[in-house]
Amino acid sequence: MTSDQAAPATASTSATVPATVSEAVGAAVSAADGWAAAPPETRAAGLTAVADALEAARAELVALAGEESHLGETRLNGELTRTTFQLRLFAEQVREGAFYDARIDRPDPQWPTGPRPDLRRYRTAVGPVLVFAASNFPFAFSVAGGDTAAAWAAGCPVVVKAHPGHPRLSRRTAEVILSAGLPDGVFGLVEGEAEGVEALRHPGIAAAAFTGSEKGGLALAKIAAERPTPIPFYGELGSVNPAVVTPGAARARAEEVAKGYAASLTLGAGQFCTNPGLLFAPAGLLDGLAGHVGAAATAPMLNDRIESGYLAVAGVLGGRPGVRRLVWPDDEATAAPRLLAMDLDAFRADREIAGQECFGPLGLVVVYEDLADVAAVLADLPGQLTASLHAEPDEAADLAALAAVLADRSGRVLWNQWPTGVSVTYAMQHGGPFPATTTPATTSVGTASIERFLRPVAFQGWPQELLPPPLRDDNPWKVPQSIH
Repeated sequence: MTSDQAAPATASTSATVPATVSEAVGAAVSAADGWAAAPPETRAAGLTAVADALEAARAELVALAGEESHLGETRLNGELTRTTFQLRLFAEQVREGAFYDARIDRPDPQWPTGPRPDLRRYRTAVGPVLVFAASNFPFAFSVAGGDTAAAWAAGCPVVVKAHPGHPRLSRRTAEVILSAGLPDGVFGLVEGEAEGVEALRHPGIAAAAFTGSEKGGLALAKIAAERPTPIPFYGELGSVNPAVVTPGAARARAEEVAKGYAASLTLGAGQFCTNPGLLFAPAGLLDGLAGHVGAAATAPMLNDRIESGYLAVAGVLGGRPGVRRLVWPDDEATAAPRLLAMDLDAFRADREIAGQECFGPLGLVVVYEDLADVAAVLADLPGQLTASLHAEPDEAADLAALAAVLADRSGRVLWNQWPTGVSVTYAMQHGGPFPATTTPATTSVGTASIERFLRPVAFQGWPQELLPPPLRDDNPWKVPQSIH
C-alpha cells in the first residue's frame, strides 16, 4: 500500500444510533485525517455504497417517511430518487477532482514582483461537519441529504443532528448508512435540541450546515460565531421568493400564469423554501389567481407544529391594513390554501410584516398600476433565494432595470418559470443574500455545494514525497492541475 492509498472501507460496527455527542464527534475527529486522505475512488465508492443501500431499503424507508411526514408515496419516492442520484453525482465529482482547484506555480527567477518560488495550492477538507437535518424534505435535506453528501465528497466526516419531525426515519436511515461500509466515524447521528447545540459548540466540529427557520438558524449562527474558535455556519433560512408578472404577460397568458402560480404556491402544501409567496401583478389577474388557488385541494402539513405556525402567520397577514382576502376558508382552523391582495402603496408601508414568509400555501398579491414603481419596492426587500419574472419577449428591452434588481436581491432568477423545484445540477444556485442564507457566496444544492467544506492551503518549496497527492508532479489521483 503506497502512502496515498487508504485501507478499504469496513463496516462501522462501533457506532450507535443515535449516539451521544461526545461519541459521534469524537469518532468523527478520529476519522477526519484518514477520510480526507483517502484516494478519490475510495470516497466515491463510499458515496455510491450508501446510495445503493438506500435504494435497497426504499420500500421500508418510504413507508416510514409517509407515516411521519404525510407527504405521500409518490412525492417520497421521487425525493429518495433525488437523494440517491445526488450521492452518485457527487461520487462522480470526487473521481474528477476538479473541486481541489490544484494550482502549481513553477519557480521563476524573472517574475515581475520578484523571484517566484515553487508554490502549490489546493483545497482540502475542513474537518468534521455538523449537519442540521430539515423537516420538509425527510430524504433530500435530511440524514443522507445534500449537506451530508457534499461534506463526504469534500473529505469530511459528518455528524447529523436528526430532525424531530421524523425521528424513526432518521434512525433507520442512519442504520442503513452504517450498513454500507463507511469507515468508522465518517458518519454519526445525534438527537435532541440541546444535543445539537452541544455538538455545535464541540471543538471537534469544523463547520455546520442548516436548513430551517430564520429564527432557529440565526440562533445557531450566533453560537457558531461566538465559539472560542468560530466556525463557518451555512444556514439556509427561507424566503418569500418574489415573482413579477408584467402587463404584457398578464394580457397574453393570464390563464397560464394564474394556473402556474397556484400550482407552485400550493405544491406540497406550500412547504418549500422556494414557495412563491409574494406576487406583483396587475389587477386584471386577481380573478384568475383567486379561482385557481381557491380550487386547489387542502393537503396535510408535515406536523401539528408547522400547521399551527402556518395558521398563526396567516392570521396576522390576513388582518393587516389594506389586505383583502381573495381566498380564505370558512373554517379558519384548516390549513387550506389562502390568497391575499393589497395595493403597492399599502405593501410599501407595511413591508416588514406583509413581506414576511408564511411557511405554507399562502400567497400575497401586490397589485401595481405602473410596472416602473415595482423595482424600488423590490430593492427594499431582504435577500431572497429566488426571484421570478414573467414577461413577453417584446418587453425584454425595457426590463433591464427590473431584472437587475431581481438579481441583486436573490440567488436564482427565473424567466417565465416558477421557483419550486430545485434541480441537483452543476450550475444550480440555492442560496441568496442575507437573510435567505447566512453565507451568500455559497449554495446548498448542486455540485458547487461541495466547496463549502473545503479550505485552501499552499505549499512553498516542499519535496514531492511530502506534498498531498493533488499537488505532486506525478499526480497520482489524476485531478486537474493548473500549471504556470
